[in-house]
Amino acid sequence: MSRIVLAYSGGLDTSVLLKKLIAEGNEVVALTADLGESDASTALSTGSSSGDPAAELEHVRKKALALGAIDAVVLDVRERFVNEYVYPALRANAKYQGVYPLSAALSRPLIGALLVETAHGTGADTVAHGCTGKGNDQVRIELAVRALDPHLKARAPLREHPLSRPDAMAYAAEHGIPVKHTAEKPYSIDANLWGRSIEAGILEDPWSAPPEDAYAWTAGPDARPREADEIVIHFEGGVLSSLNFGSVAPYARDDRSGAAMIAALNVLAGKHGVGRIDMVEDRVIGMKSREVYEAPAATVLVLAHQTLERLVLTRDELRFKASCDQKYAELTYDGLWMSPLRAALDAFNASSASRVTGDVRVRLHQGSATVTGVRSSFALYEESLVTYGHGDAFDHHAADGFIRLHGLPLDLVARVGNRSLDFASLRSG
Repeated sequence: MSRIVLAYSGGLDTSVLLKKLIAEGNEVVALTADLGESDASTALSTGSSSGDPAAELEHVRKKALALGAIDAVVLDVRERFVNEYVYPALRANAKYQGVYPLSAALSRPLIGALLVETAHGTGADTVAHGCTGKGNDQVRIELAVRALDPHLKARAPLREHPLSRPDAMAYAAEHGIPVKHTAEKPYSIDANLWGRSIEAGILEDPWSAPPEDAYAWTAGPDARPREADEIVIHFEGGVLSSLNFGSVAPYARDDRSGAAMIAALNVLAGKHGVGRIDMVEDRVIGMKSREVYEAPAATVLVLAHQTLERLVLTRDELRFKASCDQKYAELTYDGLWMSPLRAALDAFNASSASRVTGDVRVRLHQGSATVTGVRSSFALYEESLVTYGHGDAFDHHAADGFIRLHGLPLDLVARVGNRSLDFASLRSG
């Protein structure tokens, strides 16, 4: 018999696994991490994120105990998630394959760390999760566990004994496990402050448009406001510092914590349908997968952060950083968050982040987020150098010499090319 810490969401898969692990004779500690999943879950119905996440998490905890767990631990790690994972990724403008803002991928190394910490605190020798053998999250969680404590055993019961979703629902019904899944809505959902992912069912066919019932954080075209909203986002050192919602009073908060601001932005941007993502992506293990995401706040913040960077960073910094940002996203997606290279990229991003300070104005309307203004005391934009009106301070005559020097290699190539043609004509003659 082993004592196992199970990453427990309260959903279909982990509830079935909890029961199965107990049936094997194991003692199971259920670990649930509050990553802000509930903070925007009522956005469309109430117009605010004012639900009761604590009550929902308490329901999950009691469910685990009712199913036979010897203990059920709920940890509020929203601020830790934002400060240690989301903000570093935001500084890197991290989007996998240029599209997916890595919401689930960012949470997995934290979950791995929490599993290790809880195992040490409860005397467990094993940790377990509900990932399948074809998914990305098994890699991300287990690599995090190995990086922090290679002596802990990591189990993936759905990899050991694959279980189809219909079979899982049948097992739940047979053993009295309450679940929300139905044959009509068999979606697999994962969510945190940085986004929501939806899989399974009709979504497995890339030709089928996602039905509206798959979405929970973003309003459909018919439910979006006719009027746009504008917000001002202030960054300090490359991370979110404050949000000015202007006249959009329901979303203005006294709480300026990162988690609270991101939750509020999820609600407002989601109301306008911003942040719907439908893509075919390349999984860690090589196969392609159709994925649907909702990431209202992440979509807006990455757009705003990139815009501010273009104002304050040099051309060479931006060019080099673009390749680094892509690598950062790949490392995160591939489960290598705890690699030395990712830490080195964080250090590189921190070196220029002090200048990534300023305001970005964003217009939200009908599924789109559009930047309408940007300003910073570190701006490298000088109007007197670019204006075509009065006050033009640019030395136009200097451009002649620049073009001559800049084009010198092309002149030399052209001369050598002409010389080759001359030699060819002599040989032919």
